[in-house]
Amino acid sequence: MKALVFDKRLKLVLDYPAPALKENEALIRVKYAGICATDLEIVKGYMGFKGVPGHEFSGVVEACEIPGLVNRRVTGEINLGCGVCAYCRGGLRAHCPERSVLGILGKDGAFAEYLTLPVDNLHVLPDEISDEEGAFVEPLASAFEILSQIEIGRGTRVAVLGDGRLGILTAEVLSLSGCPLTAIGRHEEKLAILKARGIETAVGAEGLGSEFDIVVECTGRNEGLSTALKLVKPRGTVVLKTTVADRGGADLNRAVIDEVTIIGSRCGPFKPAIAALKERAVDVGPLVSRVFALEEGIEAFQYASQSGVLKALIKVE
Repeated sequence: MKALVFDKRLKLVLDYPAPALKENEALIRVKYAGICATDLEIVKGYMGFKGVPGHEFSGVVEACEIPGLVNRRVTGEINLGCGVCAYCRGGLRAHCPERSVLGILGKDGAFAEYLTLPVDNLHVLPDEISDEEGAFVEPLASAFEILSQIEIGRGTRVAVLGDGRLGILTAEVLSLSGCPLTAIGRHEEKLAILKARGIETAVGAEGLGSEFDIVVECTGRNEGLSTALKLVKPRGTVVLKTTVADRGGADLNRAVIDEVTIIGSRCGPFKPAIAALKERAVDVGPLVSRVFALEEGIEAFQYASQSGVLKALIKVE
């Protein structure tokens, strides 16, 4: 099959081995795959990954042991646990010590014509969600994870730091709670997407004091945590979303002195993400900057890494 493969450098391979179908798995023909900040960090060395990257996708089931799934449009959760450890038995397969992660850790991903995933990881896409929108379910689920981790009430003052792909999705999701919300970014044109949905925005954090109960850090930048700690109130909460190859330093003395709670937040629930897309509570259309063919994958990565770009999609089929 055709695939984008990373092994010290990213390259297009025309005869990469198609994945072998294992028990309880489905073979999926990929239709669309999204390039996210984690993918850009992988090609910088994050996780030491080698193979086919990509974990945000929509596709069609070509083969599996459950006949009713064949030819259905799906997307999928990216963590593959061992299934037998205490974490997996307790519903925490995303934290299984022996897990593999689609396109990130020990498992070839979505920038290829085919991928495999356990049937239990799959979610059928309703007709109301297009193939392009289906590639946003995974990052949108990551935004919904925040609501499963902390309580955000109508009086909770929240800042979302970062106006990239995840920052915009996170701001849209958290705005559904009705909380006073400010999205802080660096690009007027990106923030305009949120302004159009009635969300308050700010270009830069200058002039903003330690006034937020919760700060969600989605900058994708080394200095994001430091900025978040400056914006959060004493005894407030910072939700950390950014993963980078080189974390850099942050003054954690501030967290101690101000008794700040720092919460890591990663993958999230797919059902509310799918429902939000189906019901048009979240609009991902304005996030698509450009669509590339799989054969243009290297160019797509170069494009996605440019300042000002939101989401680059790869149309595989």
